[in-house]
Amino acid sequence: MTGQVGSVALGAGLAASVAATLLWLRRALAPDAPVRPARLATAAALVAAVLACGAAEWALLRHDFSLRFVAEHGGRHVPVYYTVTSLWSALDGSLLLWLLILTGYAGLLARTVPADGRRLHPWAMAVVSVVAVFFFALSHFAANPFHPVAPVPADGPGPNPLLRTHPAMGLHPPLLYAGYVGLVVPFGYALAGLLAGPAGRRWAVPARRWTLLAWTLLTAGILLGAWWSYAVLGWGGYWAWDPVENASLVPWLTATAFLHALRRPGAVDRTGWPVGLACASFLLVLLGTFLTRSGMVASVHAFTASPLGPVLLGFLLVTAVGTVLLIGWRLRLPADSDTPRAEPLLSRPTALLGTLILLTTIAAVVLAGTLFPLLAEAVSGTTAAVGPGYFHRTVVPLAIVLLGLVGLAPLLSRAGTSPGELAGRAAAPAGVALAAVAVPGLLSRPGPTVLAAFGCAGFALASTAADLWRRLRASGRRAGWSRIGTALAHAGIALVAVGAAASAAYTVSVERELAVGESLTASGATVRLAAIERTGDDAGMRVRARLAVGPSGRPTGTAAPELTYHPGHDLTVSVPAIRPGLLRDTYTTLLAVSADGRTATVRLAVNRMVSLVWAGGALTVLGGALVLAGTVPRRARRGRIRRDRDRPRPAAPVAPGGAR
Repeated sequence: MTGQVGSVALGAGLAASVAATLLWLRRALAPDAPVRPARLATAAALVAAVLACGAAEWALLRHDFSLRFVAEHGGRHVPVYYTVTSLWSALDGSLLLWLLILTGYAGLLARTVPADGRRLHPWAMAVVSVVAVFFFALSHFAANPFHPVAPVPADGPGPNPLLRTHPAMGLHPPLLYAGYVGLVVPFGYALAGLLAGPAGRRWAVPARRWTLLAWTLLTAGILLGAWWSYAVLGWGGYWAWDPVENASLVPWLTATAFLHALRRPGAVDRTGWPVGLACASFLLVLLGTFLTRSGMVASVHAFTASPLGPVLLGFLLVTAVGTVLLIGWRLRLPADSDTPRAEPLLSRPTALLGTLILLTTIAAVVLAGTLFPLLAEAVSGTTAAVGPGYFHRTVVPLAIVLLGLVGLAPLLSRAGTSPGELAGRAAAPAGVALAAVAVPGLLSRPGPTVLAAFGCAGFALASTAADLWRRLRASGRRAGWSRIGTALAHAGIALVAVGAAASAAYTVSVERELAVGESLTASGATVRLAAIERTGDDAGMRVRARLAVGPSGRPTGTAAPELTYHPGHDLTVSVPAIRPGLLRDTYTTLLAVSADGRTATVRLAVNRMVSLVWAGGALTVLGGALVLAGTVPRRARRGRIRRDRDRPRPAAPVAPGGAR
């Protein structure tokens, strides 16, 4: 019965999405057409997605192993929390979560109509509805989690053990999907701006607000994923330049570039930057979806091989070609747009242009490194690999220059800044940068990359703080949430850069086989093996190493890394133990235990300043949330957003002579 409810819900959602697409198109082509039927169809699609997700969760919680999805990914031994999160632990269920978030965005968008963009809204809704049609069809016909299985097993293996060892499983995928899927709204508004003709010039106003929401959620999802990787995978890092990790980073970069493009005067009317970046961001989301679900990339984050790859690739190609053709057909720039505006070199618009170029270049470099192995294998049949070294050599220098621009931009005015004025404003930030450069020397012999990262980060932090302070003083110590949020986001990025540079350059790791009572030392930290414990239950066999941890010769705490064998998946998972600190983390991993249980192979790593990555990331998320919050009061005060009621609008008064 549960499977039938879920399948019917998916079919109903598909029908409702098709109806919503047609009704929103009618509204776009005939503005006097009633909007209520289109909204009802959109709401029906949302209800269908809720029912489908609810049916899948109910089947998981009831251990209904008559359904293939539950038989493959459920288990009676799995705790309730991880039973709930099992929904998005595999491909079929993750598409249900995708649909739920997508229809949630559509339902919210349907109720929020820009007062100065009524011609835009139906087009944007039609675009979002078309995307919903595709994913409902994909879930219903190609990846239906409600198909029955025979014979019905008595129990299931549960989700992948890596996906039930940390509570972040309940937050990271939903946040990441919310950020991913949210980029469909600015994509819809960008296409609406092209389709609506002259009435579409205001598309960037609502698109910015929705992009801020998606960008903030995507930032939080990436940050939480990095923390989860650090805490669970046991390799001691948080970013491996994995293809699926890169697939989330690239649209984040282009969405960041889009938000900055809107800050340039006249960018929407005079250049193709905003519409190109808004469209590219969602197309990159579709590309990431293809990479994750096609089975073509080797990644701990990717799903196993599935038949969805060709379907997703086809939708991506059709969407990309259609978007490019539409931009070429409808994008109309002023006749003098090819003539560069005489922006002073030392001005904020010039710095913003440099930021756009660097962000898009970094995105292109990361994308090239991610796709090269696939393209090489497709063209030549040879297996190629692009390791972290490529990204370190290409991305890191560009990121350092970008960080320098982040620090330079607040010191520049829109109209232009003289060299003397810039020197005066930059004096204090430059002093902070010099002090920051001295910090790596206290740790060890620093390389030029680390020195540049610390210096540019210090400069960016100081200039951002100085600019915010100047504006607070000028406005009577009152500044809008957007201005404060922007400063916090930039400061957070600078802290992430410092933490990433220090943790990459100064991490020390050693491993050795220890008998009980023996010790291992690295960078002033010591661990002593106190005991080896073995336990077992329905979930599998667990071996834990009890370690005494502390400074050399003076253990002050304990750690208990463990190995767990999961027979249902024939997989052994190593869960590290971390003792975090402000400037360094003591990271221990149990690698192996001898057959007689007398010795254990332990890895001890001392990771420097990783806490700055988490603090900076949290500050960036907070900054994005504040900028988003800053759009609400302006919207309410100026009456930019009103409910679009299903009533005829009064005719405009007619002036004498018949002129309106």
